[in-house]
Amino acid sequence: MSDAGIRAVADALLRAREHGRPADATPLIDALANADEAYEVQQRVAAALGWFAGGAPRHWKSGGPGRTQPLTHAPLPPAGVWTSPGDATRWPMHTRLVESEIALRLGRAVDAALAADLDQSSAAALVDAMAVSIEIVDSRWQQGLAAPALLRLADLASHAALVLGEWVPYAPRDWSAQECRLVIGAQAPLMRRGTHSCGDPAFVLPDWLRHASVRHGTLPAGTVVSTGTWAGAPAATPGDAVRLEFPGIGMASTHF
Repeated sequence: MSDAGIRAVADALLRAREHGRPADATPLIDALANADEAYEVQQRVAAALGWFAGGAPRHWKSGGPGRTQPLTHAPLPPAGVWTSPGDATRWPMHTRLVESEIALRLGRAVDAALAADLDQSSAAALVDAMAVSIEIVDSRWQQGLAAPALLRLADLASHAALVLGEWVPYAPRDWSAQECRLVIGAQAPLMRRGTHSCGDPAFVLPDWLRHASVRHGTLPAGTVVSTGTWAGAPAATPGDAVRLEFPGIGMASTHF
């Protein structure tokens, strides 16, 4: 592990957050060698800013482009987690990309020993509720989503804020038939059906639970993970209202 590279990336991200100006990723393109180093940056930035001084992070994002590719995970700063309707008008952002997601909530505590042997079915049995979630995506890199993948992962996978709808009981369902409808400002509504990249939001659970419990200790009951977009990451602009609905589950809204 290259401590110099990890330190350089963490320092750049901390400066970007402190001054409200994205950092240039160009000098740091080769600073991180692998995902473990990016996760170490996440933890150093979180420690420096005191995000999780009270214990394990209570909110997470997790996902990936498909079942055959590695999943990635990021703990979410608590100040940027809002109950719908969210108000993002004063939140520091350079871009305003909107992801349509489902969040899952743990019904019991999970430690590393329990997480070690979970599969999708046994992990899903630990979930007690689900909610519609809007993830707002932004970057602390000047290059935005064109920055190298490891630098984006180090930057909390380009997370800005999370808006959670009303919690409803979790139950497995035919996710291939699940619809979602996203409306951003005056843009035409985006309609999708069965488009979660991994086919089922619960697919992320075993990998996320192992990652989170090993790095952060026991995850308490009530810990939440948002599980990846169903409709890409279309852009909003200041003044836009956003409404996301998953029929049969619920809705969430925010405005910029």
